[in-house]
Amino acid sequence: MRHGKRINHLGRTSAHRKAMLSNMAASLILHKRITTTVAKAKALRSYVEPLITRSKEDSTQSRRMVFSYLGNKTAVSELFREISQKVAERPGGYTRILKTGNRPGDNADLCIIELVDFNETMLGAKGEARAKATRRRRPAARKKTSEEKEKPAEKQEITEVPPAEPVAGEKSVKKTKKPGKKQETEKEPEDTTQKD
Repeated sequence: MRHGKRINHLGRTSAHRKAMLSNMAASLILHKRITTTVAKAKALRSYVEPLITRSKEDSTQSRRMVFSYLGNKTAVSELFREISQKVAERPGGYTRILKTGNRPGDNADLCIIELVDFNETMLGAKGEARAKATRRRRPAARKKTSEEKEKPAEKQEITEVPPAEPVAGEKSVKKTKKPGKKQETEKEPEDTTQKD
């Protein structure tokens, strides 16, 4: 039984596990993304994130501490030069684990572990999603203030206009309304024949 054991031993001795995590952390820092199993990725995340946090303060002591964990000069310089500048505003959560399926040989759960600020495709998609997120809504009905409630509503007076009288010699005008078209008016031709 597990009984509250804090770390996953990953089926390795302590020295083997430390060497493996050190190599994986250096590879992650240099390549920004690596493929591994989910168990190793979770162990690596807890190993590398404190190192990235320490890299925010560029001092000799923090460089020595990070080098004692990584053991790779190029990875240390990459961490303090590029990565620390990109993650300066981020308070934590520097890595992302994306599950990719199972390995054919032993059916182990595979994943990709990557540095969050270095995945350009997801950063671009995030920006587009924010741009598309704006929705057009109908304006909400404005609530009446106490002053408007006290004031009686002003009514507009409607005056009726008497219908226009037809001009002598013309008959009444017919109005036809067709759906989807402008309103058209047609006049009937004058009747030139006089009746006795």
